Amino acid sequence: MGLPFRDLVSPQELDWPALAGRRLAVDAYNAIYQFLATIRQRDGQPFTDPSGRPTSHLIGVFYRTTALLGQGVLPVWVFDGKPPDLKAGTLRARFVAKERAESEWKEALAAGDLETAKRKAAATSRLTRGMAEECQELLTALGVPVVRAPSEGEAQAAAMAAADQVWAAASEDYDCLLFGAPRLVRGLAARGQRNGAPGAQVIDRAELLSSLGVSSEELLLIGLIVGTDFNDGAPGFGPKKALKLARQHLGWEATLAAAGLNASELAPVAEVFRHPEVTAVPAPVFGPIDDAAVERLLVDGHGFSPERVRSAVGRARRRPPVAASPAENHGRQTLIEAFGGEGP
Repeated sequence: MGLPFRDLVSPQELDWPALAGRRLAVDAYNAIYQFLATIRQRDGQPFTDPSGRPTSHLIGVFYRTTALLGQGVLPVWVFDGKPPDLKAGTLRARFVAKERAESEWKEALAAGDLETAKRKAAATSRLTRGMAEECQELLTALGVPVVRAPSEGEAQAAAMAAADQVWAAASEDYDCLLFGAPRLVRGLAARGQRNGAPGAQVIDRAELLSSLGVSSEELLLIGLIVGTDFNDGAPGFGPKKALKLARQHLGWEATLAAAGLNASELAPVAEVFRHPEVTAVPAPVFGPIDDAAVERLLVDGHGFSPERVRSAVGRARRRPPVAASPAENHGRQTLIEAFGGEGP
């Protein structure tokens, strides 16, 4: 679901040249679920190959990644591992919601209401292990680093950003900020600047804390009060009301108590954000594109157009030379002044 922090943040609009040469740790599941929700036929049916196997995930990952590489942006895809036990309730609720949406989708189809059908179908998306493995195989063929997190992908992405292995975490959810990402990039769905398409947005965590007038712990308090994937939050509290309470600087227990929450009960949830399960990974390395492997998976395996695949791969080859480590990747054309010097 993600944190409802939209009303609290003032992201900086970011033109694509400002991201050229930047490594971004992409929250893979977050992005792929977007593809599964939006890359659908007019009646809401997912795209499939001639054998009836889903392809929306591959369409999204392939064309998104090659478009980013063509713009000089360097995505490092981070995949989820085993979810924390505290997330079980959220996962059950999501399953029930998908079942309900699937029933409503079929009802809309039967009534000939294609607009409602497509909207309901977006909420039925399911990402299987096999689909995730196909995406990883494709990314590897494109020479793009893949990281398999032990638990939450956004926590791993945040840890990599905090360790300067990447410039920012990239996700549509704001949870990365609670996990400690120094920067969060949103809006990677935009495809460059052609046809007036917008760029991305960046949220600087230090600037956010300063503008809100809260500490890191108080930002976490706001998250717990409005509710996360691991707790329900306090009834009657939205982001602005939670911020107003946090600004009173009452301390951890007193703030939660004022919201009607029990600090002891929320201690395990706070621990998930303070000390998430992540793993140390080597600096991400971009390799050469394996044309044969890409075509074997997409063209031979799923019936993609060979001409379109080769054209997209050609765009991806326009990426700038990538150094073996972030620190060595100098000379990029980026808006350095806006972000305090060069980063990964």
